[in-house]
Amino acid sequence: MVEQNVSIIWATGRRKSSVARVRLMPGNGEIQVNKKPLDEYFGRPTSRLVVRQPLKSTNLFEKFNIVANVKGGGKSGQAGALRHGIARALAKTSDDTKVLLRRKGYLTRDPRAKERKKYGQKGARKRFQWTKR
Repeated sequence: MVEQNVSIIWATGRRKSSVARVRLMPGNGEIQVNKKPLDEYFGRPTSRLVVRQPLKSTNLFEKFNIVANVKGGGKSGQAGALRHGIARALAKTSDDTKVLLRRKGYLTRDPRAKERKKYGQKGARKRFQWTKR
């Protein structure tokens, strides 16, 4: 459990090549990403939905303000990293929320990333066409 006098909770979330540094503080539910409101930074509704998932599942929407710095990767990876960071920060608030977030799978870092291109070939899996003669 975190001490009650500590008002700011820090956490880091990762996904693909994106990294999100998240600050959780008592407030009214505002989410700010790279000094912009969430709805302005993420244009896609699915990305906004992904970011809000941990807050929705724990019913802590209006309890915290979130300020996040996100860098690296694309918007989809950044949204996933932000979700991971928010979930990790919420997990530090109480043991009950940690169990709930773990059960939903928000605390597990998604290990999937782009496979590297292999030498002597066109891509990660694509091969040059084989000719018999």
